[in-house]
Amino acid sequence: MNITIHVAPTPQELGARAAEAIAKYLTEAIKEQGYARLVLSTGASQFETLEALLSHEIAWEKVEMFHLDEYANLPESHPASFRKYLKERFVSKVSLKAAYFVNGEGDIEANIAQLTKELRRAPVDVGVIGIGENGHIAFNDPPADFETAEAYKLLTLDERCRKQQVGEGWFATVDEVPQQAISMCVKQIMACRHIVTAVPHGVKAEAVYNTITSPVSPLVPATMLKTHPDWNLFLDDASASRLFGC
Repeated sequence: MNITIHVAPTPQELGARAAEAIAKYLTEAIKEQGYARLVLSTGASQFETLEALLSHEIAWEKVEMFHLDEYANLPESHPASFRKYLKERFVSKVSLKAAYFVNGEGDIEANIAQLTKELRRAPVDVGVIGIGENGHIAFNDPPADFETAEAYKLLTLDERCRKQQVGEGWFATVDEVPQQAISMCVKQIMACRHIVTAVPHGVKAEAVYNTITSPVSPLVPATMLKTHPDWNLFLDDASASRLFGC
């Protein structure tokens, strides 16, 4: 495994360390090629990392950001919209070269085609990829499709994934959570030059343990990250508790 595991005492320290790694990779890419391309994930687990990333001096005007996933047929005005999340917490606070969002409204196939065209103009330098409670990466729930060459797909969410969204406070009930979402696919995620994964909180301890100790399997989608040539996994004491007995 080409993996470096970092364990911090708190989510805040985890976020600071993950942000430092992201900033380093972005700055190196800008120095080498004059620009950088970044994929960002969302959700409650990314709060501290995004906040810390904003504190770094980065030539944001040379950075293109891509969005990892979004619910199907959920308006951007909804509190759970990931477009809303990224615009409020990140995009509105920096001057990016460009920001490309997953649009789950309207003609979804056309939206995916246009986003894929933009994404594949050049390799992505840094993928900031979380791990879900069910072991998913993006919305690739188990059993995940490891083979598709598509950049994004419309996927059906499993029950545990939908319950996680309720647990994080984005929806009041499971019935309110959309049944489908547009997600970056596993092969496309793995094409990122560097992957940084920030996974705080005890609710992720089982997923972290299964990711590290299980063989690579679609039943634990995050296990695929272990095959990446440069994967940095950032945990806090709570999320690492089963792995290291913190």
